[in-house]
Amino acid sequence: MSEQDEQIPVIPLREAPGERAAWGRGPLWVMAWMLVEWLLVTNALQPSSRLRVAALRAFGATIGDGVIFRQRTRVKFPWNLEIGDDCWIGEGVWFHNQDRVTLGHDVVISQESFITTGSHAHRRDMALITRPVVIEPGVWITSRCIVTGGVTLGRSCLVSPAAVVMKDVPAGRIVSGNPAQDAGARFQPQPKRG
Repeated sequence: MSEQDEQIPVIPLREAPGERAAWGRGPLWVMAWMLVEWLLVTNALQPSSRLRVAALRAFGATIGDGVIFRQRTRVKFPWNLEIGDDCWIGEGVWFHNQDRVTLGHDVVISQESFITTGSHAHRRDMALITRPVVIEPGVWITSRCIVTGGVTLGRSCLVSPAAVVMKDVPAGRIVSGNPAQDAGARFQPQPKRG
């Protein structure tokens, strides 16, 4: 290691503030949720979407009617999750919601996508930083996407496979890439008849 490299600081993680700041519930409640999540939500052998939704609601999630929640999903803190009517949550989706995640109605989040509201003050002390995520009605987050804290996905926008979204996406737009960039309109104007 060069002398110049040795002058670059290392943040002592043992002293990082905020480890349990985002829990929002006591340790026993959080541990009870971890057990229920393991048995009923992430369990690939548990096929019932209704049972999954019931478990999430029992732990404080607000979930509308007609929501389909597939196997192997994860929800860090159900009390920070609000899902509108008629949404589809695909296999392996992970809501790492240390802050509020809100989905409007008719939202699709496809397989293996990751929605996270937390990060760290990486230039200072690695303190936990959380910011909510808002996903407006009609959005489709396709497979293996990442959406980070503080982002709003506008009405009926589409996030292309494996995109990493770190800033707001306007309504009706398609984004793709890492970082996600505008790739055009989702819907084409229909010609007027007559």
